Amino acid sequence: MQMGMHTDTERCVRAVQSKDARFDGWFFTAVLTTRIYCRPSCPVVPPKPENMTFHPSAAACQQAGFRACKRCRPDTSPGSPEWNQRADLVARAMRLIADGVVDREGVPGLAARLGYSPRQVERQLLAELGAGPLALARAQRAQTARLLIETTPLPMAEIAFAAGFSSIRTFNDTVREVFALSPSELRTRLPKNNAAPAASGALALRLPFRAPLNPDNLFGHLVATAVPGVEEWRDGAYRRTLRLPYGHGIVALTPRPDHIACRLTLSDPRDLTVAISRCRRMLDLDADPVAVDDQLRTDPVLAPLVDKAPGRRVPRTVDEAEFAMRAVLGQQVSTAAARTHAARLVTAYGDPVDDPEGGLTHLFPTPEALAALDPASLAMPRTRRTTFTTLVGQLADGTLNLGVEGDWTRTRAQLLALPGFGPWTADVIAMRALGDPDAFLPTDLGIRRAAQELGLPSTPAALTARAAPWRPWRAYAVQYLWATDSHPINFLPV
Repeated sequence: MQMGMHTDTERCVRAVQSKDARFDGWFFTAVLTTRIYCRPSCPVVPPKPENMTFHPSAAACQQAGFRACKRCRPDTSPGSPEWNQRADLVARAMRLIADGVVDREGVPGLAARLGYSPRQVERQLLAELGAGPLALARAQRAQTARLLIETTPLPMAEIAFAAGFSSIRTFNDTVREVFALSPSELRTRLPKNNAAPAASGALALRLPFRAPLNPDNLFGHLVATAVPGVEEWRDGAYRRTLRLPYGHGIVALTPRPDHIACRLTLSDPRDLTVAISRCRRMLDLDADPVAVDDQLRTDPVLAPLVDKAPGRRVPRTVDEAEFAMRAVLGQQVSTAAARTHAARLVTAYGDPVDDPEGGLTHLFPTPEALAALDPASLAMPRTRRTTFTTLVGQLADGTLNLGVEGDWTRTRAQLLALPGFGPWTADVIAMRALGDPDAFLPTDLGIRRAAQELGLPSTPAALTARAAPWRPWRAYAVQYLWATDSHPINFLPV
């Protein structure tokens, strides 16, 4: 699969005729006779090839006057893997749009974050996706509205503003245009129990992904490194607090065979889209595991590891600045010691939250809150105190930006310029915070042990050279190499 797949008509037709779910989110099929658009795996009888046209986004289909299919619900398919494996302007713009920037700051705000003019951003998005930033944000608002209509008993007026619409009339018109149903008709089509609220007023959602997905290292890593008060594992779910643009939230994520069960409690419903986007990013749910694993299987050393447990994802984060600070706290200490350091900062500087289920107590402190701490209060060597306070200072004053709009190469160079930042710290932040799928950790002790056990070169330079054929998926190779060890990060908690 590759960028611009919707232009390969023959390949798209084959995917539709075989109902191949791997292609969901890569392109959308618009049917000229019915004026409906579908995902490739739609269960209905495929239309004749001459009646199909293909588009790169749901927004482009909507722009062209097509309505979403009521059977396959293409607006709820997994997101395109492109936006998490590329670092160009379009990919960075799509990550920001998913994070709700257009709704909060408008197109000028989106362009300013990217360092381009609004016209340049509009032109590039139109050229590649067939829709500009406003249309893409509108499609996202429609999807959020449908989710709230179908999963909550909220009044329609509240849903309209929570989904990001400026008026109830715009909300009604958009829902009718996109789904060919009014908001009230969308709700009445559901069995009554489907719209029942979850416990404690939470929203119960299903997060789709492309199969296969191996949850072991994904949830194992998040839980093994969990900071008390901010994260926990309870009743088969990873739970954590979320700092969001309009307020805060608590999420519980449970792995299921064909989806991730997501239970969200939000202090402000306008944060729903952002919360979902960040949870999907943390669990790497928009990855294309078939493409990744096929590439890694070409190496005879990695092939048995992939075949044993395919579909490993890269555990990421819901807050890039938080992860960077925790990475420094974890330098040259055990996982338990890193959690202890972080827990002390959470208790002293984190914002308290109420957890209806108990267990979670705080949001992780912001860089601004930690900028005022006394370095002497940090129970760590003086050089690492300097590393931590320098990082916090640059995050707080905006000198260093780890947001989804950042350029991976430039940001990594900025990290390496900080005192106490070596390749391991910069690369683990690139892999888990920035989301670079090709980030590699040749100096990591676990990787070097795995390399030695598998007969790979164990010195950083030689291992990096040996890993060249794994590109651009070296971050996923890291997960398979780590999995050769018995560390708790590699196992689903019980």
